[in-house]
Amino acid sequence: MKVPIKHIVLFILTLITMETALIWALGVAPPDSEQGDVQRIFYFHLGCIWPGFIAFFYVAYASIRYLLTRDPEWDRRALSSGEVGLVFCSLVLITGPIWAKPVWGDWWAWDARLTSTLVLWLVFLGYTRLRDYIDDESKRPRISAVLGIIGACLVPFVYMSTRLFETMHPKPVIAGDEGSGIKHPDMQMALYLALAAFSLLYIVFWQQGREILEGESRIKNVKAGLNLLEDES
Repeated sequence: MKVPIKHIVLFILTLITMETALIWALGVAPPDSEQGDVQRIFYFHLGCIWPGFIAFFYVAYASIRYLLTRDPEWDRRALSSGEVGLVFCSLVLITGPIWAKPVWGDWWAWDARLTSTLVLWLVFLGYTRLRDYIDDESKRPRISAVLGIIGACLVPFVYMSTRLFETMHPKPVIAGDEGSGIKHPDMQMALYLALAAFSLLYIVFWQQGREILEGESRIKNVKAGLNLLEDES
């Protein structure tokens, strides 16, 4: 099967951006004055949560479109985005403790930001796995859509948790309070490149996942048609 040229361009652009982000984060940006080199994991930690949030918001959007139209294409788009978002959220929960151990002296703290992120991860784990336990094909996408919308509503709470509660987690770097964030231009560039790289990676994974789900749907329809022909013959 011929690969569309836009997919090739997107893949090359993603690869170049990822390589540039790695070079900038590990080689160009200076170490943090307080945390040292361990702070560099921040670029990948925040780089993962950003497309994760985008993915969950898209789940809500596509789920609403499905509930309004009952078009299975929107259900496939939502599911693909939810699966990719779950991967990025998992990476956030992995990189966070790796960063926290040398800085906080502990792998995990049950504060508002960490706990709410874990709850968000559990909701979308349930969203992606729920379909395996619903036999009724007419109810499966509808129930999943409702859960996806509810899960996306948790995203603003996760983001605002460091403002609403006293937490060990640093204040938001993007749109944070006065004095928060990073100031060095090379560190800012490393962050922007990481955000761009992981956002592009989200699009690549989402696109591939949607095409896989569409292929599975076509195979299922063909099998249903063959079974119908066998029953009639």
